[in-house]
Amino acid sequence: MAGHGAHHGGENKGVALLISVLALFLAVAEMGAKSSQTEALNANVQAANLWSFFQARTIRQTTVRTAAEEAELIRTDANRETVEAQQRRWRDTAQRWESEPETGEGRRELTARARAAEAQRDVSLARYHMFEYGSGAFQVAIVVASAAIITGVGLMIWFAGALGLVGMALTGLGFFAPTLIHL
Repeated sequence: MAGHGAHHGGENKGVALLISVLALFLAVAEMGAKSSQTEALNANVQAANLWSFFQARTIRQTTVRTAAEEAELIRTDANRETVEAQQRRWRDTAQRWESEPETGEGRRELTARARAAEAQRDVSLARYHMFEYGSGAFQVAIVVASAAIITGVGLMIWFAGALGLVGMALTGLGFFAPTLIHL
């Protein structure tokens, strides 16, 4: 009978070690999830700001183009040169606002920057979801391993280990290939 208790105690130590390892990986997955969530929020704010700048630039561009067109209505022979010079300045400004590679603030460049921020946001969100699914698998594995200690059902230990492997796989995807699968 003493041998049976020692065997059961040794098994419990193994399960306790499994729970400790699962808790360690859970902590790593949770840190990765929080970091990815913060990155996603930052990228989303950056994309929104860039799209707002794009809209403001578009409104200013439209206003300047409209002013150039309205100047046609007030142009006379007497003010022809002045009006045409102003129209050229307005049209040049509107064209510069369309593409301004040196500053990155033309509409084309703003579009590219906003789309890049959106892409970063999407990758960060995918990473966040992988970490969260991995965390969930680790949490369930810890519960199942704990239940194995209480019930003494050895099969539950294997199930907990399998869930831990699933959690590790999902966490690994979060680090290395967050967009590989969509859950």
